Amino acid sequence: MPRIDIVLVEPMYEGNCGFVARVMKNFGFSNLVLVNPCSIGDEGISRASHARELLLGAERCSLPEVFARSDLVVATTGTVAKSVCHPMRVPYYSPKELRERIRDYCGRVSILFGRENWGLNNTEVERSDLLCTIPASPEYPILNISHAVGIICYELADLPRGTYNLASAFEMDHLYRHVDQYLDQIEHPFFKRPLTMVMIRRILGRAGLTTREASTLHGLLRRSENHLRRKL
Repeated sequence: MPRIDIVLVEPMYEGNCGFVARVMKNFGFSNLVLVNPCSIGDEGISRASHARELLLGAERCSLPEVFARSDLVVATTGTVAKSVCHPMRVPYYSPKELRERIRDYCGRVSILFGRENWGLNNTEVERSDLLCTIPASPEYPILNISHAVGIICYELADLPRGTYNLASAFEMDHLYRHVDQYLDQIEHPFFKRPLTMVMIRRILGRAGLTTREASTLHGLLRRSENHLRRKL
């Protein structure tokens, strides 16, 4: 992936700037650029939370400077053209499609986010190389700027969700044997046993149990078995 600059064009509210810094850090982005921003004070720093260093270290420059130094400029917009006869705001790409288009780029990609009240103007959109929009309900398609930044950063980051250990084949076989023994104790009809155990395997196999979940099922079976013994 190329270097990604998140560029806020004339942001009006310091709280939004803080929230943008925070969500950028959530997804591993650190290059925040502010073009003619509002004053950043205590509210912005508070909204940034643990990303305050990102907000306070944000680069400030003019929009012509952003265009001059960028290898690719992406304009974001909630307003797109409904026909190719109006090429100003078409073609456009979703955040996921944008990732596929820029993933092999080398250099600097600047993603422009416009003013909270009316976004980017036509001149700014016209100068950009690509157009990105976030599909949203037509009843209210305009997102808060920090939400929009968060969605795009999430798609571009493509961070792994993390892993956890599933129960091993040995542990699952041990659980199936325990279930089979339990069926003896509750006098489950023997002629139904093979099909019942097939369904148990299918159900638990689809579940993808963790080690802890398999252990919990063992515990529930043992508790039930203890109750049955006390009643004998």
